[in-house]
Amino acid sequence: MLIEIHMIQNHSPSNLNRDDLGAPKTCLFGGVTRARISSQCLKRSIRRSPEFETVLESEGGVRTRRLITVLAERVHGDPDPPSELIEFIAKAFEKGGVKRTKRGEEPDNTNILLFVPESSIDSMADKVRQEQAQKKPDHEALAQAIAEILGASASVPDIALSGRMTELDTAGLFARLDLRVEASLSAAHAISTHAVINEVDYFTAVDDLGTGAGAGHVDEAMFNSACFYKYFCLDWDQLVQNLAGPEPDQDKADEARRLAAATLGHFLRAAALTTPTGKQNSFAAHNPPDGILVEIKKNGKTPMSYANAFADPVDPGSQRGLVGQSLAQLGQYVHDMADGYGIEAERFWFSPSGRHPLIWVDRDAKAPEAEKPTVTPEDRNLKSLDKLVEVVVKAATGAPWSHVKDAGRAQSEVT
Repeated sequence: MLIEIHMIQNHSPSNLNRDDLGAPKTCLFGGVTRARISSQCLKRSIRRSPEFETVLESEGGVRTRRLITVLAERVHGDPDPPSELIEFIAKAFEKGGVKRTKRGEEPDNTNILLFVPESSIDSMADKVRQEQAQKKPDHEALAQAIAEILGASASVPDIALSGRMTELDTAGLFARLDLRVEASLSAAHAISTHAVINEVDYFTAVDDLGTGAGAGHVDEAMFNSACFYKYFCLDWDQLVQNLAGPEPDQDKADEARRLAAATLGHFLRAAALTTPTGKQNSFAAHNPPDGILVEIKKNGKTPMSYANAFADPVDPGSQRGLVGQSLAQLGQYVHDMADGYGIEAERFWFSPSGRHPLIWVDRDAKAPEAEKPTVTPEDRNLKSLDKLVEVVVKAATGAPWSHVKDAGRAQSEVT
């Protein structure tokens, strides 16, 4: 089963995701320049958002190169652990197949990013303490213990969604275990539905204690304003498999499905309520989506982005306005693709207070009968985000939202 989420979201002037020159990211699409927010930026903002962390709590995943130092700090109890402890932990990681950078300001960083849950870091710290308490501490025994923890550490929502790709030394202990996790979530780069030209903000800062007539600081910053199309695709079966782990018993499989249902609901909420943090203190572009379409495909796994609804860019001067025309092009394209390719899906449409219907135009009918709802029946056109989450979780998983929404919290408390 696939669960696909499509959003139309208009942002006021902002610089949510910068390139190497500090300008808002862009791309060419449909022959014109579009504003862009990278998929990595979107996923991280959702993963680290309060809305999504309600399902994670202490189980939240951490992606870091500082695992050696962090373990040493937790074992020692302060941010200045002895070099002997760091060296002991580092040798265990090297035995496992993860080397140190040995350069820069933090020479004890690992040479790859490791993605582990917070609870696994605590478990590793406990293993370090236990090994340190032995008469002859053995970094190889510690490496084996860390390997076992890493191998069992994928069953948390954010790692199960985002996946984990870990390149290890094939001669190390860690390589004997398959630490890779196939992502259950695909995320597209958000692109503007229309052409965009980045603008420049020339600004000055006044020196409050200065005596001269000039500014205390002069600089420039780039920004734009754009209406974005966002697309996420969630593979339900892969998500459940990642959360259940290898060879689960019936109880673990059932708990994985409950946690997967909670993850789906909290992800949908977070995707709607979370905005990337880039330069938000300067622009405060906290603009929620004007419309969210969710498609549940139970009889097939053919994903379909509707980005080509905007291959011909939206004309901001159209009669419907920028947002209205973006929604109109989306509604028409969804109908055309579903009709032309025979795509079966349960569809749910949400627009705050029902302010924007999703429609398509029957070219063979006369106005006003030509405009028809893209999503039917009527009770699938929803006016609140809470109701959207409730009905999508129920339709996709069969579980009432009220029964599963705290599954992640319960898991954390047990852990």
